[in-house]
Amino acid sequence: MTAAFKAARDFLLAQRGDYATAHAQFRWPVLEKFNWALDWFDAELARGTTRDATALLITGANAARLSFGELAARSNRVANGLRALGVGRGDRILLMLGNVAALWETMLAAMKLGAVVVPATTLLTAADIAERVTRARVRAVVIGAADAEKVATLTVPRIVVGGAPGAIGYDEILKNSDTFSPDGDTAGSDPMLLYFTSGTTAKPKLVLHSHVSYPVGHLSTMYWLGLQPGDLHLNVSSPGWAKHAWSCFFAPWNAGAAVFIHNQPRFNARGLLDAIAEHCVTTLCAPPTVWRMLIQENLAAWRMSLREVTGAGEPLNPEVIERVRSAWGLTIRDGYGQTETTAQIGNPPGQMLKPGSMGRPLPGYRVRLLDAEDRDAEEGALCLALDPPPVGLMRGYIGEDGEIVEIAGATYRTGDVASRDADGYLTYVGRADDVFKASDYRISPFELESALIEHPAVAEAAVVPAPDPLRLAVPKAFVTLVADAAPTRETAADIFRHLRTRLAPYQRVRRLEFAELPKTISGKIRRVELRRLEESRDTRPPGEFREEDFVEAG
Repeated sequence: MTAAFKAARDFLLAQRGDYATAHAQFRWPVLEKFNWALDWFDAELARGTTRDATALLITGANAARLSFGELAARSNRVANGLRALGVGRGDRILLMLGNVAALWETMLAAMKLGAVVVPATTLLTAADIAERVTRARVRAVVIGAADAEKVATLTVPRIVVGGAPGAIGYDEILKNSDTFSPDGDTAGSDPMLLYFTSGTTAKPKLVLHSHVSYPVGHLSTMYWLGLQPGDLHLNVSSPGWAKHAWSCFFAPWNAGAAVFIHNQPRFNARGLLDAIAEHCVTTLCAPPTVWRMLIQENLAAWRMSLREVTGAGEPLNPEVIERVRSAWGLTIRDGYGQTETTAQIGNPPGQMLKPGSMGRPLPGYRVRLLDAEDRDAEEGALCLALDPPPVGLMRGYIGEDGEIVEIAGATYRTGDVASRDADGYLTYVGRADDVFKASDYRISPFELESALIEHPAVAEAAVVPAPDPLRLAVPKAFVTLVADAAPTRETAADIFRHLRTRLAPYQRVRRLEFAELPKTISGKIRRVELRRLEESRDTRPPGEFREEDFVEAG
């Protein structure tokens, strides 16, 4: 089984720069039995020439450097410790840690046991945790000392990194044997990860992944990121969210690359750039929010070893891409995927890039765009063909009764809208719930937000429909300014003037309000909150500026 996985991986590594061949000829390996931690990490990476190579390098707080061999041994100790506590195959473990070595060790250990990890962000409250423990039927919790009080009343075993009164210390777990024997084979379809989605529009769903869907499915992510054996890869992402598993775990270790983490008490762009330069990071992936903060620095002042730069989480604005290209001579390659999948669409290395496009379907994925009547179209609902399903697609959602809700039908609907050009390149239009009509014209918030962020005073923006008696709705922008910009009438007027030169009349933002944008705890903008806010207002809010207020703005 491992040979089939390795062959598929080696094929994609060999096709770097040859997208046509990679997409046309790649086939997902068929793995009826597979345990990535045992069959790949331990059996391949933790042996031979890569055994002593660095697998994980953490700098800043909780600094650590561990080789593949060391991680294999330490995760065996953790697996044996969990087993001694009664945790076994199919049991669910809530894993709520920051970027500390124990996070990676526990992930590997749970996989070896056949236990199911429920990743959680450290931003959760005690009430959030209690709800997730109940909904996910959690059997044990692994948490950091700073958050131990949040789980003090839980009746399940509590393993605390750093220790806490009444809890089991992680150091005690590490005293177990570093030799591990599994209790049997792992089926590829066995459950492995149970994610709570970030909930930008509704209550978080429970997404179930198997022992193949994420470990093997992230071959597509490895290809998009352009990872090669021996790379040092930095992915800026918070633990608890799917992108952390994407690019801080499976994709780099599929390639045999090392994971790099730079911990900071508070995010500091200069500090991150210093770390990237000092440690000779070769590949970098960051969400648009981070890229927008990085470009506020003089990027050219840092001498980098970077070969690949990518962005994911939300579409990247063209202005950000151009600033990075000017400074480093590197083009940020956009990609697209979900908690429910691995990377579906992207711009792999060596391909022509089109401004604003998130790329083409990645190896192993076939994309369909469907109109309102479920007919194929050049713009429509972004769907994945399921004949057969891509390996990187989840097994399904977990229903309120605890049962798996399988994906039915010929397609999986992502909930997003995209368009496709004559060359097959896909452009993100927006969440199906975010796209709206104004004066009978269809408006994509992303297009307007991209124009807004080109203004030097704008750090972030979110566009929603505002009720209007004449046009039914008009585009309104909620804007967060950069640190040295003031939320004044003059700033608003200058932004309106800027938009007049960038957007067609039907697209133009007609109203503007300076505000901090509401976000999910994973950092995604909750436009649904802003939309509801606008719908609830009966009168013009005092801090709102309108285009008609400024004669010179048109």
